[in-house]
Amino acid sequence: MDNERIRAICLALPHVKETLNWGHHLVYWAGDRDIGGKMFAMTDLDGSGTGVLWFHCGAERFHELLEIDGIMASPYLAKAHWVTVERWDALRARQVEDELRRAHELIFARLPKRTHAVLALPEKERAKVIRERKKMLAARARKKKTTKKKR
Repeated sequence: MDNERIRAICLALPHVKETLNWGHHLVYWAGDRDIGGKMFAMTDLDGSGTGVLWFHCGAERFHELLEIDGIMASPYLAKAHWVTVERWDALRARQVEDELRRAHELIFARLPKRTHAVLALPEKERAKVIRERKKMLAARARKKKTTKKKR
């Protein structure tokens, strides 16, 4: 298992987007984050973090996974039932795939109704709504930035 395999698994799931955050983490989102999507997994691209893979596992699986050697509660995210896989061989490839699918399903089910409504739109309409939302957010950020400069 490696970052490329994780990427292939995650991007094969429905309505998944990826972003590069915090300099070296590839974050996978159920739905586009600009329309209310939520992250369900992430990987460390340069090996400088505390693990190689983080994912949401839900309250039911959280304690079961912590019993496996090489898996620990994720720093800052344990309250939300996220675990950190410390090395690639802590789980078999099939287990990783199953856990990522489960993480996606858990997070996707908890997305806001408005986000589900946008994701249910045909591709062209959905892309248009997302573009408009991104423009609105960019304009809001510019306005906020100019307001701060005036103070």
